[in-house]
Amino acid sequence: MNDSLENTNRDAKLQILILDDEAIVCKRLKPAFQKAGYDVETFTDSASAMSRVNEKKFDIVITDLKMEGEDGMRFLSRIKETAPDTGVIVITGFATPESAKESFHKGAFDFVAKPFRLSDIIDTVRRLEKQIRSKD
Repeated sequence: MNDSLENTNRDAKLQILILDDEAIVCKRLKPAFQKAGYDVETFTDSASAMSRVNEKKFDIVITDLKMEGEDGMRFLSRIKETAPDTGVIVITGFATPESAKESFHKGAFDFVAKPFRLSDIIDTVRRLEKQIRSKD
């Protein structure tokens, strides 16, 4: 790969998918991540989000844990089966040591308890971005 192509890939916006059944969370996170320089798509149901994952590669997935239908833990497993290189951050208002341990066991990059400050979740994504870009 030549230098200009490497720089292009390194400078490309990372693609983030956010899945949370609380629309207010998606509404709050999307503009914050867009302002931070990311391309963002949001979903409030796991079926639509999984359908989109099957169409497009995302660099980062942020998923809620407790949702109606397929929960975030199952969604995490399916993401890792479909796109093992995708970094997954689990967010939840029902954090327990067991759910954190299970998330990490299934391949989550990090586990963030709600409520969180925007700066905290952006910092988490930046740490994941650094890890992703170091692999390029």
